[in-house]
Amino acid sequence: MYRKKDRDQITIENFATPFGGKLNAKNRWVKMADIIPWDMIEDIYAASFKEENLDGRPPIPARIAFGALYIKENENFPDERTVEHIAENNYMQYFLGLTEFRSEPLFDPSMMTWFRKRFSKDDMTKINEEIYRRTHPSNDDADPPASSGENNGKLILDATVAPSDVRYPTDLSLLNECRENTEAMIDHIWDKTERKGHKTSYNRNVARKRYLKVSKQRKPRKGQVRKSICEQLEYVEMNLETLGRLLTMIGIENLTERQMERLMTICEVARQQRKHYEEPKASIPNRIVNLRQPQVRPMVRGKVGREFEFGQKLAVSVVDGFTFIEEQSWNNFSEGVTLKASVEKYVKRHGVYPEAILADKTYRNRENLRFCKDLGIRLSGPRLGRPKTLVDKQEKEQAYQDGCERNMVEGRLGIGKRRYGLDRIFARLDNAGEVEAAMNIICMNVACLVRVLLRRLLRCLLTGLFYGNPVRYASA
Repeated sequence: MYRKKDRDQITIENFATPFGGKLNAKNRWVKMADIIPWDMIEDIYAASFKEENLDGRPPIPARIAFGALYIKENENFPDERTVEHIAENNYMQYFLGLTEFRSEPLFDPSMMTWFRKRFSKDDMTKINEEIYRRTHPSNDDADPPASSGENNGKLILDATVAPSDVRYPTDLSLLNECRENTEAMIDHIWDKTERKGHKTSYNRNVARKRYLKVSKQRKPRKGQVRKSICEQLEYVEMNLETLGRLLTMIGIENLTERQMERLMTICEVARQQRKHYEEPKASIPNRIVNLRQPQVRPMVRGKVGREFEFGQKLAVSVVDGFTFIEEQSWNNFSEGVTLKASVEKYVKRHGVYPEAILADKTYRNRENLRFCKDLGIRLSGPRLGRPKTLVDKQEKEQAYQDGCERNMVEGRLGIGKRRYGLDRIFARLDNAGEVEAAMNIICMNVACLVRVLLRRLLRCLLTGLFYGNPVRYASA
């Protein structure tokens, strides 16, 4: 059972450093420590523990668990380097709620995986909303506007893919990996049976050579690739039959839980590949492209140099420079279907409908256009159907202005992929990958919040300088 700690933030004057002195109040970790909603995080973290488990080692505090994940994504570190930097940095330890500097590691790097399991993508959404609420008053209890004249603000929508750390998949390499995995499973349980002779009904060295003969070619012919795929698929199917007979003899409990999950994945891959081989043009739903991360799906993007991306798809919105995840899924979806839900979330935050929605042509379907028209919302972009021969000058200026303002969402996604780790998600589990992607968005929003607070402080100081009341601004 999780026991909640003292939630009061220690002052920087009381933090004990190894060489004396005091922490700098202007340090970024000190500022971010005041922004993160630690109370909400601890409630979410405590709810993930079982109440009846009273024995055993007490769990690591929520602030250390969430703070370590935040440090990892904010600095774009791997798990091991995150633990090392925490042990070397006074300010990071203050950010984690410690009262004095500790030179030894706070936890083993493998614990980072368990920290991610304590949160869900819905939990990360609640935390992100709370961070935004700290700069904008909550309008949760506000009623929707009665007329379109009350609409205010602009909602910017777009979608992107957060690629997973997987190699570029091909059917041939995937089947070769399935063959090698099934061979290892046969070796694992072979000594527990009374079988003698050859373990597989084919020569493993020959199977390996036939795979390398094609995979090492720079541009193999389609006929060669298709023939090699058929060979590797037959090897996999023979191994699955052998495993079925062996497990019937000795029991399925002789495989570990991880091996059972991998075996089920390989069975599904073999089924999909057989269907694709017999019907090349047939669509395969939920197609598996990686054995270690079976949740990863191919996303058709059609971009220059990157026609496909492999990872999770994110539908995002940007309001006042803050980024929100509207939809997050490992399966492909049309981002146009998220528009209505995004508008309702906007109303919940601000109490009014947006004046305009800035989005690309994917969002401009008939249903969305009708929805926006009924609410008095202007949906940017060209009209459906044949384009006009003569375009009004005002419409051109409006389209140009919308395009300039819509660049904000492109910039936010670019920051997430270049500055943070949104361009490559290293977590292998599906929930861990979702939490890692959502944490990148939270890191961006905290940095945005710090900039907003600094601008407010400067504005207050400048106004107080000219109007003679700087104290009121400093307190704000």
